This record gives sequence, structure tokens and C-alpha cells, in this order.
Amino acid sequence: MTRKFQLPFRAAVLAAATFLSAASAATSDLEAAVARGDRNRIRFAVQLGPRPYFLINDMENGPLKQRLLACANLPFRRTDFSIGHRGACMQFPEHTKESYEAAAHMGAGIVECDVTFTKDKELVCRHAQNDLHTTTNILTVPELAAKCTRPFAPATFDAGGNLLTPASAECRTSDITLAEFKTLRGKMDAFDPAAKTPAEFQGGTANWRTDLYSGPTSGTLMTHKESIELFKALGVGMTPELKSPSVKMPFEGLTQEAYAQKMIDEYKEAGVSPRRVWPQSFDKGDVLYWIAREPEFGKQAVYLDDADTVADLPTAAELAGYKAEGINIVAPPLFALLDVVSGRIVASQYAKDAKAAGLEIIAWTLERSGVLADGDNGFYYQTFDSAVRREGDMMVVLDALARDVGVIGVFSDWPATVTYYANCVGLK
Repeated sequence: MTRKFQLPFRAAVLAAATFLSAASAATSDLEAAVARGDRNRIRFAVQLGPRPYFLINDMENGPLKQRLLACANLPFRRTDFSIGHRGACMQFPEHTKESYEAAAHMGAGIVECDVTFTKDKELVCRHAQNDLHTTTNILTVPELAAKCTRPFAPATFDAGGNLLTPASAECRTSDITLAEFKTLRGKMDAFDPAAKTPAEFQGGTANWRTDLYSGPTSGTLMTHKESIELFKALGVGMTPELKSPSVKMPFEGLTQEAYAQKMIDEYKEAGVSPRRVWPQSFDKGDVLYWIAREPEFGKQAVYLDDADTVADLPTAAELAGYKAEGINIVAPPLFALLDVVSGRIVASQYAKDAKAAGLEIIAWTLERSGVLADGDNGFYYQTFDSAVRREGDMMVVLDALARDVGVIGVFSDWPATVTYYANCVGLK
């Protein structure tokens, strides 16, 4: 990923003028593509939809709002600064073909496949090895539900109708074969704790998300290899995350090292340049393995930080140690990178220490906390929630990440927001 940030407002206006001068040509090109039936050209047109405009209109008046409004009519282009987190999972079932395509349509230059494995040791895209019960329809497919690590158990209630124990289940990709996995349909990651039946358990979707794209003909699950081919066709970069197994390793002869290697091998077999792959892991051992054994891929390996609070974050000395071990990119949650000083969102001490250590930074995850104006935005906003008062402050957060922290990319559940901002300020 490369980064170019143009700060002055005048520069943004000049950039807007430059883009607008090319708009009619771009429109004519698209119209010609429609006329000749060039589906690939049509597919790759960036379409941001209304959300970025809603957020900008909701901002408090000021220079940043005016700067972003000046870009409203740009012909927006794909940017590596915008990373599709599990695709576009604010509205589409995560790690599905439809979610990935939506992210690419919204200008994400890089899209994520979280990688785990099936019973027959084939790699597939899932956020966790043990999430099939909340992200797919497996519990309503009796022959596959019977294979789950823990079968569905209904909720129990007392005589007054109060919930005693929530409904539960645990279904792993390693419980089923690849062929069986491919028969499932993806759904929004959720469950109903008061469920009495498997069908009821499939509910629970947050009210700021939707089940509109979770129908019987959508929610197409993907193998890791299929995701690579799709991303090649879409022309996007790839950031696979090697997920920690829920099963004990080695798993039927598959060691952790072989698992990490298998993921990289599938990119090599597909002829993907290491420059377009950013492998990730929360396990530093995986990252160091890639650095040592696959150095071309290891150059862009991303060490994910799983801190829950500021107290859990690595020190300046630890961050310098990462760089000494050959790690070039770290990716912590939003709260690690931002703080509030005099009511203004600014770079945190962690962010300063990481930059001082020579590390590049990717942030996760934007558009994952629902409504911001309620003032209770949880995990991601814990260090700067006091400065978030309205939906438009999403753009203020983005500006702080880009301007004050200097991140090279932002994971988002709805990449259009990041794409708009990046195009407007000149980020590549």
C-alpha cells in the first residue's frame, strides 16, 4: 500500500476540478460499455450510494465538512486505503460472494477473506472456525446440524417467562467437509438467545443491519481459492487473515506451520503477486513464519493486535521489538490509535510509538458500531467516545486516522465511506 495525503483545502478543490474535467469522459466510457455489453467494465464502476453523503451532511459545519462537500460530484475511484472488512458486512452476510462484490463496487481496493479449514483440511472463508451456527443456515439443515460439535440447545425459562439459560450451539467448519460446507448459505452474524427452535436461533440481527441479502439464493459461501479468483476478476488486492483454529493442532496431521504455508501456497498457485497480498494474523508466530519462509509475502504481513483495553496495548519498547523481528505493519483496533485532547480527536500514544518504531499502521474496524449519536459506542470507541456526538463524526474519525495517525488503510464494514474520504483528500 502506498499513501499520498494532500492536506490544504485548496488542493482538494483543485483535485475536484481535475476529476470533474474527466467526468464526462468517464461517463461516456461507461455508456459505451453498456452499449456494447461489456459487463466487466460495468461491474468495476465505483458506486458509493447515499451513505457517505448522509454522513457528510450530518457533520457539524466547519472546514472539514466544506472540504468533503466539495468532492460530492467526483467520479470516485478504487483506493487501497479502503479495505473491505469481510466484504461489506454491515449489510451483506460476511465472507460471501455478494459481500465481496459489494465491497469492490464501493471502491475497496483490498478485500479480506478470513481463512480457516474444513474437516478435509480445505481452506474456506469464515471469520472463525466455530461460527457456522451464527453465520450460516447450518442448524436448519438437519443432516449437517447433527455433525456440529455442540448441537442446538433451546433457551430455558422460569415459570414467569424469564430467560434462565440462552439458546446455544457450536458448529465448526472442521465438523464438515468442503462439499458439505458449499451447500450452506451465509446469513448475518447473529443469533436469538431466546430461541426455542433452530429456525428461531437464526434470528437476532441487529436493528441497524438487514437480512435483505440473506435469502435462499444469496449468501454464497466461498473457498479461499474461490475468493482469490473472484478478487483477481474484481481487480482488488487481497488481505487473508489466518484464523486461530478451534481444534487442537496438529489436526489430522495438519500443523500450524503447514496451515500457514497452505494459505500462501494458494496465492502462489494462482499466480498472484505478493505485492497485492497482505497476509494477517493475531498470532505473531504466523507472521514470523511468513517473514522467514515466504519473505516476499512476509514484507507485507500484518500483525493484528487483540488488545481489549489501553492497558493491554504493547509498549514503545515492544513495538520497536516487532520492527526488529522484521514486522513492518501492525493493525490495532480503532481505540488504540485515537485519544481526545480538549474535545478533539487526536493520535494516541500507541500510534506515536508505532510510527516512531518505523511501523506502518492499518486500523480496524469502521462502520461496526451501529448508531453513533447514542453516545454508547463500545469497544472500538472506548478512548474517544466523548468526542463522538453525531453520525457525521464518522468522517472526523477517518480524518484523524489519516491526518494525525497516518494509517495506510482502514478496514470498514461499509467501504463506501472510506472510499469517498480517500478520493476527496487524495489518498491512493
